Amino acid sequence: MKLKLKAVNFIGLTLAGIINAVGVCLFLSPLNVYDGGFSGTSVLLSRYLGLAQAIFLLILNIPFYFIGRKKIGWEFLIYSLYAIGIYSLGSFLINEVIFTGGFEEIGSPVVGKEIVLAAIFGGLLSGVGSGLVIKFGGALDGVEVMAVIMHKKLGVSVGTFVMIYNAILYVVAAVVASVMSGENEWTIALYSIIAYYVGLKTIDFIVEGVEKGKAAMIITENPRKLSERLSRELKRGITLWDSTGYYSGADKKMLYVVVNRFEIAKLKAIVKELDPKAFVSIMEVSEIMGESKMYRKRGETDASRPVQLSFPVDKAVNSAPVSEENDGKN
Repeated sequence: MKLKLKAVNFIGLTLAGIINAVGVCLFLSPLNVYDGGFSGTSVLLSRYLGLAQAIFLLILNIPFYFIGRKKIGWEFLIYSLYAIGIYSLGSFLINEVIFTGGFEEIGSPVVGKEIVLAAIFGGLLSGVGSGLVIKFGGALDGVEVMAVIMHKKLGVSVGTFVMIYNAILYVVAAVVASVMSGENEWTIALYSIIAYYVGLKTIDFIVEGVEKGKAAMIITENPRKLSERLSRELKRGITLWDSTGYYSGADKKMLYVVVNRFEIAKLKAIVKELDPKAFVSIMEVSEIMGESKMYRKRGETDASRPVQLSFPVDKAVNSAPVSEENDGKN
């Protein structure tokens, strides 16, 4: 077994673990707002059992990563355990070394007792940390690994499993806090949900990027002019497929092109001008691989950017002139 571990990944994972520790320990836990998964569970256990959060982070996470190592692979396992180790060390330093007196009187050292700000920015930092860990090849929470192991036996998806786990966690946290204080503490669950939602959206932002692509599928009777115009003005690779209408039985062409969100309006205008009857379907794309890149490289001009235009072998379209450079690939 040959592992391909990268030093840059460990640098990124170190940063991610520190960010996550700051978000949870300096924003969320001081105001009884809970992170999701084993991170939130460790905060809950630490609060009522008296042991350091770092200990519960290791106890809860490590077994599931080793149990699921055949499914996740050794590289993922090593990256994940390293990130969890950094997160645990960060939480230990913050809770047991830097702020040994606790947070009960001051609340969050950053936002005081502003619980809404704590939930939002704590969730944001937690999401940044978790997203960076995913970006650099690991995962910061063993609940997702547990979900991968058990979802087939339970008949639920990984996402549903994680959501159910967090819902139970927040309810238990609210019930325990209410019993211990003798007061209504259900706001704990509500603010925790806010933090979880912010974190979830932040993870999507970190992993998928600020710009999600848009894939347009255009069924048209005028593929030649439409393809030429789109390739010339949008500087995008285009692939054409043969298609047949179910009711009409008419032979048409389907164009497939990936653009960014700023180019959607221009694409629609071109299609409307050249083929008002064309059927257009636009979908979100999270990741693109291959030679036909979605985004222009920095410093690349229109003149230097090659355009890929692919036509299937077809008498009606094969002889169409192509006004832009074509390297024969799609």
